[in-house]
Amino acid sequence: MRLTPERLSLLRERRKSQDAGEARPRLPPWLKATLPGGARYAQIKRDLRERKLVTVCEEAACPNIGECWNEGTATLMLMGEACTRACRFCNIKNDPRPPALDPDEPAQAAEQVALMGLNYVVMTSVNRDDLADGGAAHFAASILAVRRRNPETLIEVLTPDFEGVEADVHTVVDARPHVFAHNVETVEALSRTVRDRRATYAQSLHVLAMAKRRAPERLTKSSIMLGLGETDAQIEQSLRDLRAHDVDVVTLGQYLRPSPWHHEVKHFVSPDAFAEWKTFADGLGFRYVASGPMVRSSYRAGEFYLRALITG
Repeated sequence: MRLTPERLSLLRERRKSQDAGEARPRLPPWLKATLPGGARYAQIKRDLRERKLVTVCEEAACPNIGECWNEGTATLMLMGEACTRACRFCNIKNDPRPPALDPDEPAQAAEQVALMGLNYVVMTSVNRDDLADGGAAHFAASILAVRRRNPETLIEVLTPDFEGVEADVHTVVDARPHVFAHNVETVEALSRTVRDRRATYAQSLHVLAMAKRRAPERLTKSSIMLGLGETDAQIEQSLRDLRAHDVDVVTLGQYLRPSPWHHEVKHFVSPDAFAEWKTFADGLGFRYVASGPMVRSSYRAGEFYLRALITG
């Protein structure tokens, strides 16, 4: 096996950990997920395997997969499997020159939504800084294709920052997703060490504000991972910043380290602490807050409430 720079770095970190006598932090009991099951989950899994299709839910080994699939929600990944950025929390492969976009992907996404019988779909993507518009037109085409094939399905997009280009953000918003989401991921003080240098905290807030100004009636959403070393004061400020930029929905969840190369988990946040953060965020005026150790940015419980906001 060829020792790439990335693998050398990984081996060195493992050796340092062994030399220091460090053990991997043991997961607290509240982070132990139950195995997914249920009739609808099993049928969807069979259908996807037959057509050789995958979802982000499976790729990321999301602990909520059974819960979500049985309730008719799932997350699809657009624009390939390689990202032009290398954030220290994310396990997606980095490639500064990823393959060209698949022009059939929007139609395939629409077919997959129909196959799974989804009433709520989240479409997300890798970053594609190699493209002139960051993939905005491809995102828009996928939204339109899903809507044509599945007119009753509610659509949320979880987008990259498109390098803060307003026209590209508008391209996605103008395709009329029901929810426009973009994640700040962490507090401002940790953004430079946790995220790729091209993904700044201020730019993420700017993207969310641009989306809301373009379509004030559309819900905007963001997510914060906890356990990366942030302080309570920094979490409070991040929540205040999101509300100051008219973000409607926020989710907070526990960061878990994908590998020794990734940013370490500094601490595990208790369920009680997550409940306190929900109370605090509710008090700031968010229209919905999902906060808990197992919550992810596409958490099903939030989508139940979003459906009521969108359709009610």
